[in-house]
Amino acid sequence: METERVYRFGVFEFDPDRLDLRRDERSVRLQRQPAQVLALLLARAGQLVTRDELRLAIWGSETFVDFDRGLNFCIAQVRTALGDDAGTPRYVRTVPKKGYEFIGPVETRARLVPAAQPSPAPRVEPGYGRRRVVTIAAAAALAAIAVLAFYRMAMPAERPIVAVARFDNETGNPDLTRFSDYLTDSLVEQLTAENGSRYRVVGNAAILRSGRDARDLLAIGASLHAEYVVLGQVQRDRDHVRVLGHLIHLPDQTHLTVARFDDVSEQTLANTSDIARRMADKFARRLPARRFQPASR
Repeated sequence: METERVYRFGVFEFDPDRLDLRRDERSVRLQRQPAQVLALLLARAGQLVTRDELRLAIWGSETFVDFDRGLNFCIAQVRTALGDDAGTPRYVRTVPKKGYEFIGPVETRARLVPAAQPSPAPRVEPGYGRRRVVTIAAAAALAAIAVLAFYRMAMPAERPIVAVARFDNETGNPDLTRFSDYLTDSLVEQLTAENGSRYRVVGNAAILRSGRDARDLLAIGASLHAEYVVLGQVQRDRDHVRVLGHLIHLPDQTHLTVARFDDVSEQTLANTSDIARRMADKFARRLPARRFQPASR
């Protein structure tokens, strides 16, 4: 048996290695980045964790995202998962303009998990070692030839950039601006998680925050070196809210695909995350695999 550390607080248990949150032994859905925020807060329970410390620990310098809104979104998701309230917190307290503190009592426990069983040793036949050396040498030679040929023909191209513009709230209801902004930030997070190093995601550039009337797609492509841009709309039709997401190829402004969600009856954080996840999954299938270009001679 092996041991792993878990945090227990109230009716919750959190495994920081698996980023797994449970309530009364039942799994509680929490996206990866909010779970990472919770892990850091629990590890330093009773202490202030500054916003800058959270930024460096969770986002680092690779992901281009509106950090302030991204962190606010993560904290909101953590509170939703824990049933916590910012006004009268039981677990996560906001320290204005500084950061956050986990204020609930936390108990650290070691949990036993089954150890991985070693595979039985294979039976070795007479002469196996000599044949194995010959086989490995031949395979290594073939691999070397293939690698040499590959690098003569191609070299890796830089990952294309996907820019995510701020979703437009076209409902006329300013209360839905927060919902559309959360959609934007959540989509940036989901695309970053989906890409598998195939592309880079930009979501916090000032040029992406302009309204639809002032938006210039060619300027976005030129200033950010973006090959794709995502445009989003939140609309209302009588009593129904609709969300549209458009994937556009630049600079020719070719419309590649649209993700459409009709009758969004609840404008909640959970629903925002679900829409962003499904939209990112659809867009990821239309974005290129890692490409290669001919090497210069």
